[in-house]
Amino acid sequence: MKGTWKLRLRMILTSIIMFTIVYFLISLAGVYLGISSWYFFLGISLLITFAQYWFGPSLVKRSMNVRPLSEAEAPHIHQMVQELADAAGVPKPEIGLSEINIPNAFAYGRTSRSGHIAITRPILGLLDRDELKAVLGHEMGHIKHNDMAVTAAVSVIPMICYYLALSFIFSGDSRNGGGIIIGIIGYIFYLIGQLLVLFISRTREYYADAASVEYGNRPAALVSALYKLSYGAARCSDETIADLNTNRAFFINDINNAKHDITDFSQIDFDGDGKISDEELRRLVSADVKISSKNGLMELLSTHPDSLKRVKRLAELEQ
Repeated sequence: MKGTWKLRLRMILTSIIMFTIVYFLISLAGVYLGISSWYFFLGISLLITFAQYWFGPSLVKRSMNVRPLSEAEAPHIHQMVQELADAAGVPKPEIGLSEINIPNAFAYGRTSRSGHIAITRPILGLLDRDELKAVLGHEMGHIKHNDMAVTAAVSVIPMICYYLALSFIFSGDSRNGGGIIIGIIGYIFYLIGQLLVLFISRTREYYADAASVEYGNRPAALVSALYKLSYGAARCSDETIADLNTNRAFFINDINNAKHDITDFSQIDFDGDGKISDEELRRLVSADVKISSKNGLMELLSTHPDSLKRVKRLAELEQ
């Protein structure tokens, strides 16, 4: 995909670092326990990763309260998804309706050949046709890139580090303090792993945005959709946001940052109509977008890119 090779390279290198970390930690723990076969360490890592990969879609479906959305219920959505699937060169994903009280959309599944796209009920009526198709195009990008498999593989790594750290710190085995040292190393790797998972998540979003444009959607339509979805999330109760916090990486925008994102989007909504036009987005192309240190730190701890940086990249695709 044009202009995204750097994003792909970042994801590959970060994934290699992640797997190197977990293999090193498991190997260190195995040597300490007197287990010297690397096959054992590799087997454990692969088993946990496979379990996450295999059972992940079912867990997402259950936790997000997704039911099938028939073509009779929403023929226009099925038509859009079919057009996007043809553009992406993948089989048409299953379409679902998520009965949660926040406007958004997400993709899940195991591979690009068994993908699912779900929309939440509140998104219906909030976005116009172009905006909704741009959002669906973004989710189709996740499916095309097999992001679900990538997420399943990398997200399990910090978990392995965390449980290894707990096991050694509280094992009660104080052989020269070796177990505690391994536990501390494991916890440090857990923190590093969490930051790397967030980095990969943010990179995936840029990549999916570019895919939506490649599939024929206007960048301004996607930016307008993000703007409206931020407003929708900001109107939700704190309890609703908290209930969905663990699944926020699946959404097209970070629901935790909705109020902050509205402030960013309003800066480029020059006519104040609550939408971003093609012309408004073009005016951003030549602008020098800089984020504050505070916003940069917020981005490091977020599942999604800073909204202004994201819009700036989409503005460059408008040309």
